[in-house]
Amino acid sequence: MTSTEAKLKERVKELTCLYEVTSIIVNSDYDELESSLEAILYCIKRGWQFDDDAEAYLYTSGYKVQTEYYDLDRVTLTSDIKIFNKVDGQITVGYPSNKYKKDDFLGEEQTLLDNISLAIGNLLERKQIRDSEAATRRQMERADRLHILGEITAGIAHELNTPLANILGFAELLKEKVRNEENVRDLQKIMDNAIFSREIVKKLMFFACEMPQEMGVVELIPTVENVLKLLKPQLRAKNIKLEKSFTDESLKLRADTVQLTQVLFNLIMNAAYYSPQEGSIRIEIAEKGKNIRVRIADQGKGIDPEIAEKVFQPFFTTKPTGDGSGLGLSVVHGIISSHRGTISHAPNTPKGTVFTIDFPKL
Repeated sequence: MTSTEAKLKERVKELTCLYEVTSIIVNSDYDELESSLEAILYCIKRGWQFDDDAEAYLYTSGYKVQTEYYDLDRVTLTSDIKIFNKVDGQITVGYPSNKYKKDDFLGEEQTLLDNISLAIGNLLERKQIRDSEAATRRQMERADRLHILGEITAGIAHELNTPLANILGFAELLKEKVRNEENVRDLQKIMDNAIFSREIVKKLMFFACEMPQEMGVVELIPTVENVLKLLKPQLRAKNIKLEKSFTDESLKLRADTVQLTQVLFNLIMNAAYYSPQEGSIRIEIAEKGKNIRVRIADQGKGIDPEIAEKVFQPFFTTKPTGDGSGLGLSVVHGIISSHRGTISHAPNTPKGTVFTIDFPKL
């Protein structure tokens, strides 16, 4: 084969490689990108001059794939993968170092590898945009649902308040007149259940942001310590170890003291509920940019990814019937939002859940 024929053959291989890579990218399923990236590597292998010995490797922050016989003992060509103009990974093509030298690569092969890297970077950018749009859409849909549910909930809460107050008031009047002990016990049950129902209504009104706020400057660390005192029996019952990390004891927020206490109480109570015997709960409070960040981490079973987006929805609970109303975290979310803050959750290491709250500084 003449030199001209050999060069022409290599150009055809390179063009075929680029065409195949482009076809794979155009038809890629964003949810199966690893398979597409692996297919691209095998296109690269076939497109190189010594294709029997060529192997390829690719890594980014989200993926790591390679052809079957890739290893580190190779002379290589590399090209950076950039996503939104930032290097996020690299493609490497290599020949066995005991048979080849760097000079065995063709200049056109580096150009081809750079073009493939650029195409992969564009693909990963589109995936990130798609994922971001999907996440934003889910948040907007969730906000709409919560807004509608909040309006319905506020109406229900107002309608229940009057009959519950009447039940409790007349039960108290009857209890003063009744002398039979069995009847007194029955009336007490009526009163206890009316009080329980009234507390549920209060939570509904918190969720619907119908409870009036009394905003003022609140010292955060003493508020946390007061909550921990209230929860000391629950923590002691399971021998839970408490770890605290407060970078500044004088941190202050503009908040409603009662509502802030309810947020902390609910989150720490949940952490204790899901913690194993002799587990640990870690509470961290520190300044983070323009926010004050509170992190509450437990070592429980964690949140199943399938329900991760539901935990702040009202009436959703993983607790057994009778142990929870499913309003705790939705109330927490509503209170934090009304304080212009945010709350999120993530897996703890090695197990459990971390809830992170950001409140704006004073």
